[in-house]
Amino acid sequence: MDRLPGFRDFYPEPLPDGEAWSAEVREYIFECWHSLARRYAFRLYDGPPLELLDLYTAKSGEEIVGQLYNFIDKGERNVSLRPEMTPTVARMIAARERNYKKPIKWYSVPQLFRYERQQKGRLREHFQFNADIFGENNPASDAELIALLIDVLRDFNLSAEDFVIRLSSRNAWQEFFDSKCSDESKAYDFYQTVDKLERAKPEESDKKFKALGFSLDEVRSFIDSGKPTQELQVVLDNLAARGLSDYVKIDYNVIRGLAYYTGIVFEAFDRHGKFRAIAGGGRYDQLVSLVSGGKNDIPGAGFAMGDVVLTELLKERGLLPEFKGGIEVYALIEDESLRDSTISLVQSLREESLSVDYSIVPLKPDKQFKRALEHGVRFTLRLEDQATAKVKNLKTRDEQTLPIGEVAAYLMKAASKLA
Repeated sequence: MDRLPGFRDFYPEPLPDGEAWSAEVREYIFECWHSLARRYAFRLYDGPPLELLDLYTAKSGEEIVGQLYNFIDKGERNVSLRPEMTPTVARMIAARERNYKKPIKWYSVPQLFRYERQQKGRLREHFQFNADIFGENNPASDAELIALLIDVLRDFNLSAEDFVIRLSSRNAWQEFFDSKCSDESKAYDFYQTVDKLERAKPEESDKKFKALGFSLDEVRSFIDSGKPTQELQVVLDNLAARGLSDYVKIDYNVIRGLAYYTGIVFEAFDRHGKFRAIAGGGRYDQLVSLVSGGKNDIPGAGFAMGDVVLTELLKERGLLPEFKGGIEVYALIEDESLRDSTISLVQSLREESLSVDYSIVPLKPDKQFKRALEHGVRFTLRLEDQATAKVKNLKTRDEQTLPIGEVAAYLMKAASKLA
């Protein structure tokens, strides 16, 4: 039976073929995400994978339903698998923000689901790093998020030659829209058309703009002449103080099509132009009020980074580490009369946090050794008798015969030198 289209199986290394997704790569990415978030003093949160459908239609309108895995549950509730995390965190903040000191800096790494057309860099499920700051509307908090985004990508050994953060302002775009059009009901379609401008055919964009009372030429003129707004200048100065100016630029092509953005918006792009946006985000000061029905009004900003494009980018640049299984020791059992004693030693080594494997059923010695090599282990050990064991470093070929009671300390010391 095949898996569902747009979904992934994650296999342990070594991978069975070039199309398979690696569980070790996924964990490596997760560890980097968690590490950088903690370094920036963000706190981990999570929410349910299933939410009421209204949570998403309130934020994005009824048109989003066609992209969701939604259904009527057994309680006759209209629900959906989460397609993104921002509505969930906004709901959580609205319910409990009084219990936390401001600014609230939270992050999560959820799995998300969207029923949409599969294409390069976009599947029907993915994992996503989300970072948000609530309770502070100063552009310095936007700069903090952008700095985190830059450092996450740098932690994967990507440089300023690999990616750039393109900064824009929904406030600037709103002023431009208001100067040309007084019908706010057209704003959503206008922003959607601008958001697709770089991907759509010029004649199609021009037709859509004219239907809204604009022209393609005047929109492009605004983009080309765009200068940093006051809020963007605060962000640029903040990032310059961190030594991160090389990673950002003002680009009014970025608008973020979602209607709830209210201020600074930004996206991370591959400078070589081979991939979709690596990450994106911005300010959404009205979202908590929207999902709480106006009961709670607290400013917020955040960004998200998916694992699919990131994995493809790191693979293309040769920046993924080599994964060898992570097993440190393989216990060889050549004398079955020593199996119980070997198992006892294996257990004691595992209790010391060493990664140890052995053949759980009798196997010829050469096959055991072959399995150890396939696992890429660093050491083998073999009991000589009930009191002594021989430990071999497979890299240096050095062998040591030790009392069983000294094996754990020897391996821990040797493993730490190789770490």
